[in-house]
Amino acid sequence: MSQFSKVLIALSLALMPLAVLALEFKSVSVPKAVLYDAPSSSAKKILILSQYYPVEIIVNLGDWLKVRDAEGSINWVETKQLSDKRTVMITINQAEIRQAADASASLVATLEKGVLLEVVDTKPNNGWLKVRHRDGVAGFVLISSTWGFN
Repeated sequence: MSQFSKVLIALSLALMPLAVLALEFKSVSVPKAVLYDAPSSSAKKILILSQYYPVEIIVNLGDWLKVRDAEGSINWVETKQLSDKRTVMITINQAEIRQAADASASLVATLEKGVLLEVVDTKPNNGWLKVRHRDGVAGFVLISSTWGFN
């Protein structure tokens, strides 16, 4: 076996865990969640996130979670301020909710950047995600227009 092959195999094995790592998301369950620069309520307060805002879990210390928000900021939040409820945030200037998981389906609503939606079905449908707005409007949105879903 050549030296190149050995290096390639070693590199593949080293990167394998990254390829199978599934992203874990949660959402803010309280009206305002405080994010800190360290896992302690006496640490510096950095940011406040509103209810239903999705966050990606980076590190779990039990009572504290290190999370990434949609802007890429990484901070700490108390675990009790989050829930397993799945939500996504619109990341483009205008996204469309369609009646079915198809670009030619009837338009249900147009959403602005930053709008939060509840994920109704966590199984994607051909690049589309079934969602519901807090006002009751439901349908399908392109996953590529959202943040907070694997």
